[in-house]
Amino acid sequence: MSRELTRRLLQLYVGLALYGVSSAVLVRAGLGLEPWGVLHQGLAEKTGLTIGVVSIIVGAVVLLLWIPIRQRPGLGTLSNVVVIGIAMDGTLALVPGVHGPAGQIPLMLAGIVLNGVATGLYIAARFGPGPRDGLMTGLHRVTGRSVRLVRTGIEVAVVATGFALGGSLGAGTVVYALAIGPLSQFFLRVFAVPAPDAGTGAVGTGSQEGATIPR
Repeated sequence: MSRELTRRLLQLYVGLALYGVSSAVLVRAGLGLEPWGVLHQGLAEKTGLTIGVVSIIVGAVVLLLWIPIRQRPGLGTLSNVVVIGIAMDGTLALVPGVHGPAGQIPLMLAGIVLNGVATGLYIAARFGPGPRDGLMTGLHRVTGRSVRLVRTGIEVAVVATGFALGGSLGAGTVVYALAIGPLSQFFLRVFAVPAPDAGTGAVGTGSQEGATIPR
């Protein structure tokens, strides 16, 4: 195994694990979750499943939606479905909730920054977008609508559904929405892995077109 491939695999799995940790930290902060987290929490409230298990199930369902839009998953796509949910439940089992703004606000900010670090790590590894990212880019391709419009439509629907089911929507959701783009872009540059030369035939890298938002 080459040094570059080893680095990319390490980035992928550390990034996915940290993404799960960051999502759990936002849950413990109690000030609102990222858009898909709102849906996962709402479904967890209604089903009695853990939020990590719900994340895995939703990721698998979203991945099935790739079939009609002819998206092809990479190693990172399949790993994304499982690793984030496991890391999230593990962190929630270890990290207690906090009470009061003096604890909640720093925890929320730490979770958002860590989410940006995690996003930069796993996307820069170039093993394929997450299921939710791939749905966005696939719909962009087949509908001809802009990525921004497709992303906004998906996330508004996800947040509204999650909130209706009892998911946590709050200041953290707003701060996340404003901060995650710049944070992800910054950490994508920090953790960038040089692209392989054309024709090397790297297996399972997947396309990263448009994959600049998490999951």
